[in-house]
Amino acid sequence: MPQTFESQSDNVHGKFAIVVSRYNENITGRLRDGAVQTLLQAGISDEDIQIAWVPGAWELPIVARKFAASGRVDGVICLGAVIQGETTHDLYINTQVSHSLGNLSLEYGLPVGFGLLTCQSMEQAINRAGGTVGNKGEEAATAVLETLSVMRQIN
Repeated sequence: MPQTFESQSDNVHGKFAIVVSRYNENITGRLRDGAVQTLLQAGISDEDIQIAWVPGAWELPIVARKFAASGRVDGVICLGAVIQGETTHDLYINTQVSHSLGNLSLEYGLPVGFGLLTCQSMEQAINRAGGTVGNKGEEAATAVLETLSVMRQIN
């Protein structure tokens, strides 16, 4: 039988950073709450969670990189909300932030949760921040926990 590594979100211990965009804080605050609650439910203590607020989504990668480079965290959860406006600026921000966070994860061998909402309207954002589509902050935190679980099993 082949060796199988199954992801788990409970019994994963460590220290975690949550980097949150203050822009659209009415949305990102809900994402943060979902991520924190998910970590606490998984048995992570308050003392092992650090939260850093940044001005906007554009600043998520640089602060996430600082946490990753510190060697003091086992995973980073990035949360933001970019909502389409009258111009295409959202496309440039979303593309660069997603590429930067993906590269960061590979560079440091660290799970980086992608909780950046890329919505066409405020209604879509509300639905993804605890509304009808769930809470993407919870999902990003769960993804970090499960990825860390698999990485540790492989080691």
